[in-house]
Amino acid sequence: MGSMEFVKPLGKGSYGSVNLIKLTKPDGSKPHYHAVKSSFAHDFDSLYNEFQILSKLRDCPGIVRTFGTSLSRGVSDQGIRVYGMSMEYAAGGSLTSLIEKRLLTDTMIRDFTRMILEGLVSVHANGYVHCDLKPDNLLLFPRDDVGVTKEVSYELKLSDFGMSTEAGEGSVFWEFDSPYLGTPLYMSPESVHYGVAEKSLDLWSLGCVVLEMYTGKSPWHLQDSEEILRHLLDGKAPEIPESVPWEARLFLQTCFARNPVERGSALGLLKHPFLLSDEKRVMVTGAGGRRMSVAVVLKSKDSVKKPLRLKIIPPKPPQFKKVENRPLRLKIIPPKPPGCNLVSVQ
Repeated sequence: MGSMEFVKPLGKGSYGSVNLIKLTKPDGSKPHYHAVKSSFAHDFDSLYNEFQILSKLRDCPGIVRTFGTSLSRGVSDQGIRVYGMSMEYAAGGSLTSLIEKRLLTDTMIRDFTRMILEGLVSVHANGYVHCDLKPDNLLLFPRDDVGVTKEVSYELKLSDFGMSTEAGEGSVFWEFDSPYLGTPLYMSPESVHYGVAEKSLDLWSLGCVVLEMYTGKSPWHLQDSEEILRHLLDGKAPEIPESVPWEARLFLQTCFARNPVERGSALGLLKHPFLLSDEKRVMVTGAGGRRMSVAVVLKSKDSVKKPLRLKIIPPKPPQFKKVENRPLRLKIIPPKPPGCNLVSVQ
């Protein structure tokens, strides 16, 4: 059977606490670590609903994985019944903790955004809306292969489905005295209007997360939920600073579209130019005037400016005309564009 040992608390979810548990087998093999989310009996329905959703999404890309076929049961020190859900442990912490530690590069932000969208594609394809997408609920798993960019060393996965509900349904978490389904800072205008969970809600929340990755600050410079509500009802979206790259600005404007239909889908956003890595597509004219598509690959690491080169041009040979003793001329040759390759695309 092995033994279980409490290591440390990891935090609190929507309806329960999360602790790190060390699992040791009698055979002396390497111990395993699980994150166990626990709740008391009065929150059983919420935890059970989350477990059911995660069980359907098990092994889907971008979704935190659960273990076992049912919730565990136990008794607290106070004699109160406790239910637990065992999940994989994210040793890298949450996206919030990473944002607080360092400034994320554009490459990291694009890669994380792809991972979030891949998770949302799975969630939405199964008919659910996450309803509480935010950096706290995005977990980081260190990976051995850091990939080609050598910048992103984490796999990002969606977690905390405690507020998730079926698309198009009125959420049970939309309370009588609150217009919010999840965290106010990441809610969309239509969700506070109608209290109905649609897939477009997650795309608005995604825009808030991407904006926060760029700025390191909350999407709204407001902390009062009533003030945020007034802005949303007035048709306002979080301000996008000029410092955000142009294609990222276009992506954010799509996520923050007032009309939810104009946000598209998670699968559609994966094809947005913002997420096309460093490839820029242009049109050139080929032989015979035929237009072909050409991909120009710009290697960002080679973008450092190189010094100008000097080329010495000798005077023309004397057989053309008599040449007097004239000084040599210097011609300045600008450097070639860094790492620019033209690849024909059929």
